[in-house]
Amino acid sequence: MAAFLYRMGRLAFRRRWTVALVWAAVLAAVGLAGMTAPEAEEEPFSMPGIESQEAFDLMEERFPGAAADGATARVVFVSPNGEKVTATENKKAVEAAIAELRDGTQVASTVDPYESGAVSEDGSTAYTTVTYKVDASGLTDASRSHLDESLEHARDSGLTVEAGGDAMEDTGGPSGTAEAIGIAVAAVVLLITFGSLAAAGLPLLTALIGVGISLFAITALAGPLGLTDTTSTLAIMLGLAVGIDYALFIVSRYREERAKGRAPQEAVALATGTAGSAVVFAGLTVVIALAGLSVVGIPMLTEMGLGAAGAVVVGVLIALTLVPALLGFWPNTVLTRKDRKARRAGGTPQETRKVNGGTRWASFVLRRPLPVLLAAVAGLGALALPMTDLQLGMPGDEAKSTETTQRRAYDALAEGFGPGFNGPLTVVVDAEDADDPKAAAETVSERIGGTEGVVSVSPAQFNESGDTAVFSVVPTTAPTDQETKDLVNTVRGDRPGIESEAGATFEVTGTTAMNIDISEKVQSALVPYLLVVVGLAVILLLVVFRSILVPLKAAAGFLLSVLASLGAVVVVFQQGHGADLLGVETTGPIMSLMPIFLVGIVFGLAMDYEVFLVSRMREAYVHGERPAQAVTSGFQHSARVVVAAALIMIAVFSGFIGESDAMIKMIGFGLASAVLLDAFVVRMAIVPAVLALLGERAWWLPKWLDRILPRVDVEGEALTRPTEPEAEPAEKDLARA
Repeated sequence: MAAFLYRMGRLAFRRRWTVALVWAAVLAAVGLAGMTAPEAEEEPFSMPGIESQEAFDLMEERFPGAAADGATARVVFVSPNGEKVTATENKKAVEAAIAELRDGTQVASTVDPYESGAVSEDGSTAYTTVTYKVDASGLTDASRSHLDESLEHARDSGLTVEAGGDAMEDTGGPSGTAEAIGIAVAAVVLLITFGSLAAAGLPLLTALIGVGISLFAITALAGPLGLTDTTSTLAIMLGLAVGIDYALFIVSRYREERAKGRAPQEAVALATGTAGSAVVFAGLTVVIALAGLSVVGIPMLTEMGLGAAGAVVVGVLIALTLVPALLGFWPNTVLTRKDRKARRAGGTPQETRKVNGGTRWASFVLRRPLPVLLAAVAGLGALALPMTDLQLGMPGDEAKSTETTQRRAYDALAEGFGPGFNGPLTVVVDAEDADDPKAAAETVSERIGGTEGVVSVSPAQFNESGDTAVFSVVPTTAPTDQETKDLVNTVRGDRPGIESEAGATFEVTGTTAMNIDISEKVQSALVPYLLVVVGLAVILLLVVFRSILVPLKAAAGFLLSVLASLGAVVVVFQQGHGADLLGVETTGPIMSLMPIFLVGIVFGLAMDYEVFLVSRMREAYVHGERPAQAVTSGFQHSARVVVAAALIMIAVFSGFIGESDAMIKMIGFGLASAVLLDAFVVRMAIVPAVLALLGERAWWLPKWLDRILPRVDVEGEALTRPTEPEAEPAEKDLARA
């Protein structure tokens, strides 16, 4: 591996114009394909293998056109000062508002609350549902403006008017603010780390090129493959983060080799052969973690994982080819100011084994490995404890800020009609084989209506064939309450008896049931996913480090950090401790996809740090250093790079904490805290402490296994490192650059 990458780096340096032009051509071609590709149709969210999805599919089959994905806005009217919405003046204002709403160019229908019975028992609240001819992404700016203006005109009458529904959601896509913050912070961190504008700018440039290629490729494939906006969002996030990290690692090793007096071409080749090997295997672990999301069985997660994995692959290829080529154009500008000054003076900088922050920290841990290990494990364990109280769900409008009209509409409906009104269950009765379909549907309706925890059941609506009925069930509790989940399980548990009595089958669906089913599916898939991803990564690290204990230690450390970060998410977003500091107004269940999403991304990034740090220790050990010396050497050369990479990751993810959406806040906080804990506690404290306690045993591998495992030579043993007697002719010209 090292020898192959050595030759690749040397070739990229010598053929730098060709490499640069090839990548420019790839960017142009993919960019043209992305810009000319037809806009992808919005694919409805689907979750194969759960009852609520099967019921929804049955509804689409038996009620053609009725389950169209037209956007909806539920407009809520609340009368002022104890008045009733049925009062003459208030009723006129509501009817005028509905008439104005109906005049929208994309409006398909509106419902009169006085005719449909959509008025609360105390008469204080009424609502109407506005249905559009297109889905939320197809609403024009004119339609959104018309909706907003209609609400404002209705408020002028003295009524409190709020609106929820997907027509109120902002579908404009990501603003790019978080990414901009991440790039700005990354630039500062890189400048401090390298002390050179060129060295700081090169990783940013190559990372942006990689992200551009990945984004255009996803855009071009969005139509044929049905990819969604979330696929490109995750690809941008991870492509930017790992792209900077991988280029940073190559450039850092190049500067180190130049400090030893090597010529630019040789330094590039050695950096690509050694640091490049670590980049390849770090990238493979990230790809395994992301591609492994496909085992969960959720199409959206599969798309996101494969799209982001593709972006990581592009980042690896750019680090191994374009970075060496660009170093060929500017071989001296990426060096430290001291080195550039020495070269201008005609001298050659001499390598010194200086004591830096990394060596000082490593020495501290090596002197006290057991106390450091116990303190780190105890701290992470304490943070992980709240994980035992984890409750999964899909937060809706109730999790939004009270400053939003969606949240105020949610609260008004809950107060006027009861908390369960915001999350009704939909029951689909398949009476195709029943002797009397109407009687069968009525039996199912009566039995479910008599279940404890049900407020009301709507009249059954039949399809044209008369063999399928649909009705709504309003629970007594809110959509995210545990009692609502218990009610769904009770209804489904009573199914055999109800179906036997009715002579027909039924299924429970609706947004609330869908969220419950998704949560249960994710929870059941989490352990298999961990086994697949961690198992494959352990095998990969076994090949890289040729050790039994180092990969197991890496996996155990990751589990500690991800459980601790999930515990932190529970503490803030579920239990509410410190929620005010992050602007979280309502706490509740953790987003269903959060654990598996966090595990997938953080595992890949954690293994990045593991490979970067420990591969340098392994290299020192293979080249004759004692275990303790090897740990110190690894920290001396890699700690600063790992810290810089982690700070960049934390900055990128923390940018999302400032968003108004509670789910975005949760994702940003979870990822930022996971990187913080993994990089600074696990990799910087637990890793050196464990290696110090193990000593020689850390690198033990049974002889029979040593013979079986392929040798990939990540440490660069096959590379010869002659001392350069003088600069190559090319360097003499390049030194003036």
